[in-house]
Amino acid sequence: MTYVDGVVIAVPTDKREAFRRHAEIAAAVFKEQGALQVVECWGDDVPEGTLTSFPMAVKRKDDETVVFSWILWPSRQTRDKGMQAAMADPRLQPETNPMPFDGKRMIYGGFEVIVDV
Repeated sequence: MTYVDGVVIAVPTDKREAFRRHAEIAAAVFKEQGALQVVECWGDDVPEGTLTSFPMAVKRKDDETVVFSWILWPSRQTRDKGMQAAMADPRLQPETNPMPFDGKRMIYGGFEVIVDV
């Protein structure tokens, strides 16, 4: 059964292109490590909530945009092995490919797919 890593972050709006470049490098690494698909989505219609919302969850500032992303893996086992290798890859180290966002406000998790139509 496939497995998904989901991520929600707030990226400075003026760093969209830097984020896209960062994400393309990361996507190539994840694909090399067995990911089936990597998707990065720039927020376009992400409403503020009163109790909860994507902007509230990542403490989005006025000059930031919410990004919603996921990585599709063939299995949890492939993800665990692939993620470990990806995090050790020199192309994803902060010195060579700094994250153009505040990683402390990143929300992420791994999910077992239970419906796929």
